[in-house]
Amino acid sequence: MNYKVVGVRFRYAGKIYYFDPDDQEFEVGEGVIVETARGLEYGKVIQPVKEVDEGELVLPLKKVLRRATEADMEQVKANREDEKKAFAICQEKFKEHELEMKLVDVEYTFDRNKIIFYFTADGRVDFRELVKDLASVFRTRIELRQIGVRDETKLKGGLGPCGRSFCCATFLGEFEPVSIRMAKDQNLSLNPTKISGVCGRLMCCLRYEAETYESVKEKLPAIGKQVLTPEGEGKIIGHNVIKKALQVELKESKRVLEFPLTEVELKEDDLEDELQQ
Repeated sequence: MNYKVVGVRFRYAGKIYYFDPDDQEFEVGEGVIVETARGLEYGKVIQPVKEVDEGELVLPLKKVLRRATEADMEQVKANREDEKKAFAICQEKFKEHELEMKLVDVEYTFDRNKIIFYFTADGRVDFRELVKDLASVFRTRIELRQIGVRDETKLKGGLGPCGRSFCCATFLGEFEPVSIRMAKDQNLSLNPTKISGVCGRLMCCLRYEAETYESVKEKLPAIGKQVLTPEGEGKIIGHNVIKKALQVELKESKRVLEFPLTEVELKEDDLEDELQQ
């Protein structure tokens, strides 16, 4: 069964959440007020109304309450200003309570029923007394949420080794698993300083071409196979996945040349092995 939904994002480059448009049409970029588990929230429409299979949804869907008004936008602006003040106050409280915690960000819910403090720390931290102290200052519900280094980088933003803004802070809604095998498949240097992002973890961009490399490599004969080339017989010693080519060491001259896959044939005995595999 399909449901009509509208995609809403609450933070720049944040995760997209689906809501029931309640028979309304919305344009990308419009501000809306929606009901969430945290209370009323302001978000922006990222995906216009469309139909989505129920298997991709968390039911029941909450409805979009209304389009954001000028008064709502003023409320959002006021919340952003108060978040800056709350950030400074919370940092002082960290020092007063002598807690080994690093404050990363502060967020008010739209209706100001809750204020969330995002922090990093090595291991677990007992901040019960801190919560009581903050509650007495802000007179609202307090949530302290511990996050990892990747989330910290996403929230703070910055420039990566490529000179562009962090992918996670500009367009990646969610983090996807990245493995060292992806770097190996792409013949990249395994030097940690070369393949790690500012967060210290493997760079998210290693995943972008991983599927292409995997699919192309499946079509390339294995290294060590004997082949026939326009220059004579030889042995495969390497792959050029981008060019869909093979690096071949010629049997007689021992020269290493690169040939497009279309110009190379497996020798009959190796061809039979390849077909059996």
